[in-house]
Amino acid sequence: MNVTIQEVTSKKDLKRFVMFPFKVFKGCEYWVPPLIDGEMQILDKDKNPAFEYCEAKYWLAYKDGEIAGRIAGIINHRANEKWGGRLVRIGWVDFTNDAEVSGTLFLTVENWAKERGMEGIHGPLGFTDMDNEGLLIEGFDKLPTIANIYNHPYYVEHFERFGYAKAEDWIQYIFNASQPIPDKVQRINQLIIQKYNLKVLRFESVREILPRAREVLEVLNASFTNLYGFVALTDKEIDYYVKQYFSYIKPEFVCFVADTTDKIIGFGISMPSLSKAMQKCKGRLFPFGFIYVLKALRKNDTIDLYLNGVLPEWQSKGVHALYYAELNKSYIRNNIRTAISNPQLESNVNAISAWKNYEKEMYVRRRCYKKMLNG
Repeated sequence: MNVTIQEVTSKKDLKRFVMFPFKVFKGCEYWVPPLIDGEMQILDKDKNPAFEYCEAKYWLAYKDGEIAGRIAGIINHRANEKWGGRLVRIGWVDFTNDAEVSGTLFLTVENWAKERGMEGIHGPLGFTDMDNEGLLIEGFDKLPTIANIYNHPYYVEHFERFGYAKAEDWIQYIFNASQPIPDKVQRINQLIIQKYNLKVLRFESVREILPRAREVLEVLNASFTNLYGFVALTDKEIDYYVKQYFSYIKPEFVCFVADTTDKIIGFGISMPSLSKAMQKCKGRLFPFGFIYVLKALRKNDTIDLYLNGVLPEWQSKGVHALYYAELNKSYIRNNIRTAISNPQLESNVNAISAWKNYEKEMYVRRRCYKKMLNG
């Protein structure tokens, strides 16, 4: 066997781990590189607050002296406690089209899982739901949003060859963002606002949004609670994500819905697509990469729907339709032609039904695989 495994134990190793996809996806027109510094931070035990309840190991596979694959093994103890299982998450999974390489990577994680008393593996998943998740299984000729994984088609065969089977699928839709809001939706929305005395909140600046950012992520915690593998973000994680992302959002593409007490009960956050800009950045914002990002934020005809959520007690009352309709108006005003939804679990019927009155097509499908280790 020419494949050897090396555990990542130093910053130098971690940099190699982060940089490997730039090799395996070289020349691929659909791969969107992540920010190198951002990946280093997420995987750093001293910087990612998820390590308060997670443990992780990373490995590189070498073949004939060259890096040929990588994989992360993560034990999210809070998730295992909540969902009643002993599972290891695998993430940051990439490899050349070589079954000896992929098989050795999978076996390495499986052996570690057994050593730690775990009973199964699932993924690709990250530390939290804010990380990229799901192996692409349909839509290999589509440009992904920056918050989603891209992989070569051969990855699917390798996962399944080594005993990994479907646990859950996420699907994303593509819309004509300038389509008129259906009359039916407008009528129903007015009835919902009147019946429950709700308020649709729009903003002129990020400064107006920031004081409510924590509240938004608390709504996310509540609205995602029953979704596959989800664990609520901790206070430290909420602070971390507010600092990481909320300063960069575009107010015109954000909408909150509040009740009579001004409490946020639902929200939708979207952003101009940064996928092409990130391809030009090649993993670095400096010295010149930030220019592509700024241009994409200022002028763009494609929007990505990043985050949305509705408190559980409001999920069957049409709240999601209120913020989607308001965002739709913004897209029309800003000459946005295309909108791509955030990933929705196939089993999340409430979320998928939000699009039932809009013209749409399925864009991509991603899968969480699972393998039990007891045979």
